[in-house]
Amino acid sequence: MSNVIEVAGLTKRFGTLTAVNDVSFSVERGEIFGLLGKNGAGKTTTVEILEGYQSPDEGRVSVLGVDPKKGGGAWKDRIGLVLQDSDFDPSHTVTETVKLFAGFFSHPKSVAETLDLVGLTDKADVRIGRLSGGQRRRVDVALGIVGSPELLFLDEPTTGFDPSARREFWTMLEGLRSAGTSILLTTHYMEEAQHLCDRIAILAAGRIVAEGTSTSLIALAGTTTVRFNVVDGLDVAALSNGAGVDFRVAGDVVSAALVNAQSELLRLLRYVERVGLELDGLEVVRPTLDDVFLDVTGERT
Repeated sequence: MSNVIEVAGLTKRFGTLTAVNDVSFSVERGEIFGLLGKNGAGKTTTVEILEGYQSPDEGRVSVLGVDPKKGGGAWKDRIGLVLQDSDFDPSHTVTETVKLFAGFFSHPKSVAETLDLVGLTDKADVRIGRLSGGQRRRVDVALGIVGSPELLFLDEPTTGFDPSARREFWTMLEGLRSAGTSILLTTHYMEEAQHLCDRIAILAAGRIVAEGTSTSLIALAGTTTVRFNVVDGLDVAALSNGAGVDFRVAGDVVSAALVNAQSELLRLLRYVERVGLELDGLEVVRPTLDDVFLDVTGERT
């Protein structure tokens, strides 16, 4: 599978500040690649270099086989951008705005299809100035996809979306991926990255500190925890011995960190079934991408 983005040794400085420091990664054709990091980590600068808005001080960057700073009209015709902030004429309707941008591309989607994809069909004739913040964000996305891009840059696209709208947007992105569109996504929503991204790179202080699939990254966050409530007559020592799991009691909760979650859970469940014990409020808690992010960026307190 060919790569739509190749970054090797990318470095960008602003005076004495090194915003991006020797960053290397690639994005495969047809995948959603997540670039995560807290504010100031270097992700926006990296994306701006990939889009051709900034020049690197060191390193090599290739986007659709082209140096972004040398990308002409034919190259730009293959790319869609959804920036963090956009400014449109508030007196134009949604349809007028999308139609205007569609005219910049050689093979655009129809305005009707584009509005349907972003959930703005019922706002087609509404002026931009009368839209809510979340609806304006949908217009941003519409302008990013109207050109039928091979590669789509999404910079925090679901900011301002309610949970239902965010889920609908995820479905749309999955449809674009299935149709062959490659996507570079930045987001502050870890659930979004975990749900959508085929691979993820986490930036901290200008460097990539972790990269991989969400599953492989979550494995870095440590063990799975099993916990349940303390009840009268529960012999925690006997349970630990019988199940082969080291349970601890804190307040009214019994818990244990599982190193080999599947085998230890099976052993626990078989034991409690055999002795006729019911574990009140039993739950299994896996690490999340939030845990990974906090660990590798040094944000965990």
